[in-house]
Amino acid sequence: MIHRSLACGAVKAVLGLGANLGDPADTFRKAAKAIANVDGVTVTAAAPLYVSRPWGKTDQPDFTNSALLIETQLSPRRLLAALLDVEKELGRIRAEHWGPRVIDIDILVYGEELLAEPELSIPHPHLTERSFALKPLVDLWPTAKIGERPASEILTRLDLSDLTPAGPGNWHREPVRRN
Repeated sequence: MIHRSLACGAVKAVLGLGANLGDPADTFRKAAKAIANVDGVTVTAAAPLYVSRPWGKTDQPDFTNSALLIETQLSPRRLLAALLDVEKELGRIRAEHWGPRVIDIDILVYGEELLAEPELSIPHPHLTERSFALKPLVDLWPTAKIGERPASEILTRLDLSDLTPAGPGNWHREPVRRN
């Protein structure tokens, strides 16, 4: 994991990545590079890949999930807008709620910010119920808090039996650099 001090005014955040169409590891590499090229965002580390059964709508292929640790000077809303642009650039089509997708990028946590708006909630809704999102977050930021509770403590209460490491998956070991 790469450790750097936060740039002046930067906030540490974790972005969740998910996909069950195409080649998720390749798509995650492309997403990490695109996110690193957003002004005001630095990708500092990536979690390993995990495979799990779908959540919500279960009649679809298994998902591959991971997360990126970033530092950002963007507001949560500006960061979300940039992430939606990256999803679109990578071929995301929003056809079905919780349906199959080539990429999904969510803001899991943004510092210790609490935000509840129709278009954006931080921490991400259902984060405390989803091992496939919480495990990669804890891999990257073991001391992160979800509300007042440590994420690592919440993770100990979740069933991890459906979460399978996705092999050696060295996607996260490659440095993520701006173009």
